[in-house]
Amino acid sequence: ISREGLYRALSPEGNPEFTTVMKVIHALGVRLHADPVR
Repeated sequence: ISREGLYRALSPEGNPEFTTVMKVIHALGVRLHADPVR
């Protein structure tokens, strides 16, 4: 993802796709973890 694309997706007017969010998470070296609501 390009720098411009990242800025656009994460701007207040942006609407990033899940794949974009996952690419950012991967690039940061972190994991996304979901737990069931209790």
